[in-house]
Amino acid sequence: METKPETITNSYDRAAELKAFDDTKLGVKGLVDAGVSKIPQIFIIPQDKDIIKNGSKTDTTKVNFVVPVIDLQDIGDNPISRQAIVEKIRHASETWGFFQVINHGIPIGVLDEMLSGVRRFNEQESEAKKKYYTRDFTKKVVFNSNFDLYASPAANWRDTFLTFMAPDPPEPGELPDSCRNVQIEYSRHVMSLGLRLFGLLSEALGLEPSRLIDMDCAKGLVFVGHYYPACPQPELTLGASKHTDDDWLTVLLQDQIGGLQILVENKWIDVQAVPGSLVINIGDLLQLISNDKFKSVEHRVLANQAGPRVSVACFFSTSLMPNSKVYGPIQELVSEDNPAKYRETTVQEFVLQSFSKGLNGIPNLQYFKI
Repeated sequence: METKPETITNSYDRAAELKAFDDTKLGVKGLVDAGVSKIPQIFIIPQDKDIIKNGSKTDTTKVNFVVPVIDLQDIGDNPISRQAIVEKIRHASETWGFFQVINHGIPIGVLDEMLSGVRRFNEQESEAKKKYYTRDFTKKVVFNSNFDLYASPAANWRDTFLTFMAPDPPEPGELPDSCRNVQIEYSRHVMSLGLRLFGLLSEALGLEPSRLIDMDCAKGLVFVGHYYPACPQPELTLGASKHTDDDWLTVLLQDQIGGLQILVENKWIDVQAVPGSLVINIGDLLQLISNDKFKSVEHRVLANQAGPRVSVACFFSTSLMPNSKVYGPIQELVSEDNPAKYRETTVQEFVLQSFSKGLNGIPNLQYFKI
């Protein structure tokens, strides 16, 4: 039987409860460590908020769809094979906005150690984590729970460790001991993979292979390690509310627990964890400059009792870094029959808008439509 949310009484002071949770600097894991059997009200999804498609969180309709798995083994050796890969990426980017890649060049050992590093960071002594806890995203290293804690309709059941790894990475000594070495190595690999992916995506748009790279799409990298503790009432909350990514491209490494879902034809589809693969998804900014040719698709993460779930999302974006470069739909992708659908913006303006609204269920691109 599904648990029903408790009635919110007039005595419930959401702002005070949010602050009390934030002030612990222990995140969701702190609640689990304290032995909570019922999740706090701040995590319960309001029934009148459209932060979930199809009404109920558990109303998932299974359809015959599997996220495409694309083998990158031959992208540099054989022009025919490369063209076939470009075509697969084009179709996935235009249709689903998501695909998985194998033979991507990152050793399996590095993937496994990266997930272990994020787990170590979150499961170390509380005092060691607390020194990184902040809501100041100008810091080189940020640890907190819910970047939009005070803006979203409901808090998500997850904690996050974030570092800006490019173009101006921290000094090695500024990174936590628990994952320093592997974080540096993994980020280097992801930057290399990103250059290859942006080349393939450029070709998939009918442009020169260097076009997206020349536009600085691969200039910035934001490393985000997510930790989703086991949840005592997963039917009442989410690990991540439905959203699109406010970047150019996301490279996601996930463990085998599962929970990631994408919205396809108004139905939630599980993204199965393929051993050794990385999940790639188109970001809002790539949809903007492609003038809707590529799709940035809504996705979410379910809370679960099996946890903890661990994932690492690497966002290609300069994010909140000051940058006056202006982006709009690429001229070659605009015509009289297909006029520009979005106004020009900077990456910083776009991300600031995303941060200010939080995961409220409204796609950030809506705010930039012409």
